[in-house]
Amino acid sequence: MKQKTWPCNSDGHHHFASLPFFRKPNHDSSTSTKPAKTHLSFFNPGPKTPPPPSSSTPNPDFSALPYDVLARIAAPLTLPSLKTASLVCRAWRDALKPLREAMVFLKWGKRFKHGRGGVKVNLKKALDSFLKGAARGSTLAMVDAGLIYWEMGKKEEGIALYRRAAELGDPTGQCNLAICYLQAYPPKTKEAIGWLYQASFAGHVRAQYQLALCLHQGRGLGRSLPEAARWYLKAAEGGYVRAMYNTSLCYLMGEGLVQSHRLARKWMKKAADYGHSKAQFEHGLGLFSEGDMMKAVVYLELATRAGERAAAHVKNVILQQLSASSRDRAMVLVDTWRALPSSR
Repeated sequence: MKQKTWPCNSDGHHHFASLPFFRKPNHDSSTSTKPAKTHLSFFNPGPKTPPPPSSSTPNPDFSALPYDVLARIAAPLTLPSLKTASLVCRAWRDALKPLREAMVFLKWGKRFKHGRGGVKVNLKKALDSFLKGAARGSTLAMVDAGLIYWEMGKKEEGIALYRRAAELGDPTGQCNLAICYLQAYPPKTKEAIGWLYQASFAGHVRAQYQLALCLHQGRGLGRSLPEAARWYLKAAEGGYVRAMYNTSLCYLMGEGLVQSHRLARKWMKKAADYGHSKAQFEHGLGLFSEGDMMKAVVYLELATRAGERAAAHVKNVILQQLSASSRDRAMVLVDTWRALPSSR
């Protein structure tokens, strides 16, 4: 799928036990007739009331949870995890049945959407499968259905599904909802920032990058370069390519981070190796200035092919300084180059 800027494709503290909590046995002697000594001589406790018999009824177990709570707990689980949890006992198996079914619909939805598993691409069937999965509580299906609605131009339906997933604690749903709020007219900036923080603390790298942008630009809250740089770096460490590039610039210019040309170069190269065209151009220029002509040509040619027009001029200047065999070898390296997999 063509890379898009947006949108991308759980907190109660209740404790439940499947076994009863038994009453602590009474160790008082049943043969003693003397009243227990007390500091208050005028207090007569009277005859002791025997404890009620132990109940054999267990405390509420997992299956007794309200469905919305159950969905919040189990919705983020993968199908293998759901199957494993379903093996615990019959009650758990019965309680998790809707979510197991949801994961099957999710799987079929992805097949229809991407043409996998021997089926042809069919967005109508994909949406129908995602909606069935969403109706059974899968937040992943909610997000995928929301994305299809968004791409169809049905933004309200898409936002409603993102909101459902976000409220159930899904970080991708929270991130998508936040971006929708930022793009709204007028923007719902306060709500967007709140959802971005939730998703960012949950480790969602795209949300971390979007939050860093808001902090960098002072959008919806005070401008803070140190905090923006911190979130850029966190997203970069999580594999988000755009954050790698911005982290490099922060180190290069000393914005929010202590200036370090070594770290700037490190993150620029990483972004370039992950396929960021501007980073490929910048890294190629750096290699050229260091005299490494062959590698410079490779990165500049990659940037040129990705649409960075300015890279073509510098590349042509360098090519004139290389032998025919070196030029041919550089082009072979470009043709066989593959970007590292990333979190986008």
